[in-house]
Amino acid sequence: MRVISGIYKRRRFDVPRTFKARPTTDFAKENLFNVLNNYIDFEDGVIALDLFAGTGSISIELVSRGCDRVISIEKDPAHYSFICKIMNEVQTDKCLPIRGDVFKFINNSREKFDFIFADPPYALKDLASIPELIFQNELLKEDGLFVLEHGKENNFEDNPHFIERRIYGSVNFSLFR
Repeated sequence: MRVISGIYKRRRFDVPRTFKARPTTDFAKENLFNVLNNYIDFEDGVIALDLFAGTGSISIELVSRGCDRVISIEKDPAHYSFICKIMNEVQTDKCLPIRGDVFKFINNSREKFDFIFADPPYALKDLASIPELIFQNELLKEDGLFVLEHGKENNFEDNPHFIERRIYGSVNFSLFR
C-alpha cells in the first residue's frame, strides 16, 4: 500500500497477508483523488470520515493531503491496530481511528463532515442502504461530498443526492452531494 500524494507521498506500508481487507488499488485511488481535487481542497480545514477503513489506505491519503481531521471506523481488531500503527509511524494526531461498527457510528454520530468515504465489503447485504443512512443522519455538511466504493452490480443513479459514477477496472465509485 502506498501514499499517492501529499506530505507522505511515496511512503509504503506493508499490509499483512493475513488481512481480509481489499485495499483500494493505487490505480483507482490515484484516479479518484484526481476527480476529488475538482470538488474539494483538502488543505482547507477539511474534516473527513473513512467508513470501513480496512487497511487505512484512504485515511493516510487524506491525512497526507492535508485534512485537519480524519475519523477512521473499522470493526476488525487487526485492521484497526494496523491503522493505529500507520498513524503512529508517521507521527500524526490528525487521524482518530475508532474500532467499532459503521452502522452504529452512522446512527449515533452528531458530527458533520466535509468528506465521507465508504468502502464496504462488496458482498455486504446492507451496502445499498449506506447513502440513504448518511443523508438521513445528516452526516454531510452543506457542500460536503460522499463517495461510496462498490462493485459493478450496484447502481445509485436514482438517488437524489447522486452526482456521478466513476469506474476504474472492477472498482466503482459513486459520488453524492
